[in-house]
Amino acid sequence: MNKEKNTYGELNDSNLKTLIALSRCTQNVHKREYRTIKEGGLTVSQFAVLEILYHKGDLRVCDIIHKSLFTGGNMTVVIDNLVKENLVKRCIDPTDRRVNLISITEDGRNLISKIFPKHLENINGIFSVLTSEEKKKLISLLKKLSCV
Repeated sequence: MNKEKNTYGELNDSNLKTLIALSRCTQNVHKREYRTIKEGGLTVSQFAVLEILYHKGDLRVCDIIHKSLFTGGNMTVVIDNLVKENLVKRCIDPTDRRVNLISITEDGRNLISKIFPKHLENINGIFSVLTSEEKKKLISLLKKLSCV
């Protein structure tokens, strides 16, 4: 059976191929990145919250949402689950008693300190196929595309 190939012009075909390649790459990188997170018994959102608190200290929920690049829709549920597991706790902000701060507990600190080095090792493996120069170029290209 002879299948005709649809084309939409060189520019459109090139843009479609670029989008497909970028989407497949992103999916593949995330799938590989999430392995060590899941092995640590966390969801990606839970890992993000613990990692942010581990490196940045106590934060308001809105700051966690901003730094994690997740939407706020399920962040309350994520934090509630982390509180239930004693990995984070809610504290009153001493500068504004109307605001809760989220703080990592000792259990949370212990867990993320075990998972994070494995996560870094995994990321290093994922990006080991690129040279330092290629990584710089990729970052530059992605930033350029993000500003559109």
